[in-house]
Amino acid sequence: MAEQTKVTTLEKVVIRFSGDSGDGMQLTGTIFSNLSAIFGNEISTFPDYPAEVRAPQGTLSGVSGFQVHLGSRKIFTPGDKADVLVAMNPAALKVNVKNIKPNAIVIIDTDSFKKSDLDKALYTTDDPFKELGLNSVQVVAAPISTMVKDGLAEFGLDNKSALRSKNMFALGLVCWLFDRPLEEAMNMLQNKFAKKPVIAQANIKALTDGYNYGHNIHASVSTYRIESKKAEPGFYTDVNGNKATSYGLIAAAEKAGLQLFLGSYPITPATDILHELSKRKDLGVITVQAEDEIAGICTAIGGSFAGCLAATSTSGPGLALKSEAIGLAVIAELPLVIIDVQRGGPSTGMPTKSEQTDLMQALYGRNGESPLVVIAASTPTDCFDAAYWAGKLAVEHMTPVILMTDAFIANGSSAWKLPDLDNYPEIKPNYVSNYQGEKPWKAYRRDKDTQVRYWAIPGMEGFAHRLGGLEKDYDTSAISTDPINHQKMVTTRQAKIDKIADFIPELEVLGDPDADLLLVGWGGTYGHLYEAMETMHEQGKKVALAHFKFISPLPKNTAEVLSKYKKVVVAEQNNGQFANYLRGKVPGFNPYRFNRVKGQPFVVARLVEEFTKILEA
Repeated sequence: MAEQTKVTTLEKVVIRFSGDSGDGMQLTGTIFSNLSAIFGNEISTFPDYPAEVRAPQGTLSGVSGFQVHLGSRKIFTPGDKADVLVAMNPAALKVNVKNIKPNAIVIIDTDSFKKSDLDKALYTTDDPFKELGLNSVQVVAAPISTMVKDGLAEFGLDNKSALRSKNMFALGLVCWLFDRPLEEAMNMLQNKFAKKPVIAQANIKALTDGYNYGHNIHASVSTYRIESKKAEPGFYTDVNGNKATSYGLIAAAEKAGLQLFLGSYPITPATDILHELSKRKDLGVITVQAEDEIAGICTAIGGSFAGCLAATSTSGPGLALKSEAIGLAVIAELPLVIIDVQRGGPSTGMPTKSEQTDLMQALYGRNGESPLVVIAASTPTDCFDAAYWAGKLAVEHMTPVILMTDAFIANGSSAWKLPDLDNYPEIKPNYVSNYQGEKPWKAYRRDKDTQVRYWAIPGMEGFAHRLGGLEKDYDTSAISTDPINHQKMVTTRQAKIDKIADFIPELEVLGDPDADLLLVGWGGTYGHLYEAMETMHEQGKKVALAHFKFISPLPKNTAEVLSKYKKVVVAEQNNGQFANYLRGKVPGFNPYRFNRVKGQPFVVARLVEEFTKILEA
């Protein structure tokens, strides 16, 4: 009789799917993440793929990965190292050796570990596990390719087509490992391949075969059980940052009573925003895929002038190209949301990797004194709220808003409870109908308290007007080169942005109110910094976290918060851009710094190590 399976109950676990860029690891990871969310687990994911469309098969540069961290309590990051690694070839094993725990389960396709495969991955021996020092891992070695080809023979597929389903065999094996029923995965495959029923059935067969294979070798490895979290009642879905950003823009337009217009140009890793919004014609969304970045933002400026909530999406190189047009939106004082999904730079850099290196460009990357609002989303699900806030501030304060996300949170996903829009603040455009002045209306007449100009939509009788890139007279709105008037307009545009601090939430501090060390971050590093704080709390250290969503203007209590703590460390994925910005805004502020620019997320264990050194210094 077979030995009883050893079942280990865990509070959280990290799984990494890895293989050649053509092995379908992103789809495999996404389906498993969706399954985990459906079964009540908290999740955080990290897709990690090469920039090349198709690097040479089996090589180190072609390895694509998808990491998911799931658990029964709140999950803030995709995890540092994996408990389970699916390595579809030797290159995937070598690239990920640093990403797995010493006692991890490693699932390999032995059909892809022949000498020729080892040579492609630059091994020098015929024993990859010994060569890499993986002496304590639990290995599940299965001839996955052979079993998939044999199992799908009944479908009449050629070898190449059949082998495309080997990722589903691996998924079935992982589903067995974590006691995940297959019905929901089958439904997902049916929906994905609805127009290709043979392919759908082949993938389902491979999935089932993988599950059954795991069941038959159950004595050789531990299996895991992750308890489900009791979720707050509501409708949940697994959402990535780009999709959440799209939904946030739609929600803001609906709340403002405006039509949403996106003028954009495809660029990694922001393109999915254009893809998602182009599907939403049913909600009145208009999208234009322009011929280049400059045309994309210029169509959006036209949409804004015409009375839409207008947006454009891009990444760092595209933001540079859009800078002149952003300046036009600043001087024309038109509402516009510019989404910058940051990636590794400079230049083309590392298109599929993540950094926080565009901050100075967002704040100052335009000619002249050109102030605008800058917001940074902190998690995949927070992209919804950040996009909503970007739309609200743009429309209510007649200004461009740069919404900064990054490749990590844009492509990563989390379980998300669908929000109730009734709980979100109103969005009230400052239409010309609000104008109560005694003088006749002109295009740059503005509210005396907020400095926001009144918005007249073309076609409104009696409100014909012209905007443009040349400086305008404060009183007449005519073109002006008068030096005193220019100073007044420069001051007014800055005052309008500064006044927005009265309309945004104050900075919140999490953790110990009397902490010995304050961690400061912004944008997509939130989860890693929060988990570092939690880990240090468990070690008996008094630590707090202040994470910034609103960067320009800063929350009103920023100086008060930062001056409370003897030691403050600003951690960011650049060489200190936010730390320098805060030093310029808060007199006497001189923080410690933690900077890494590797194109990869922070490692929580390293954060704890470095923060502890600062605390004990």
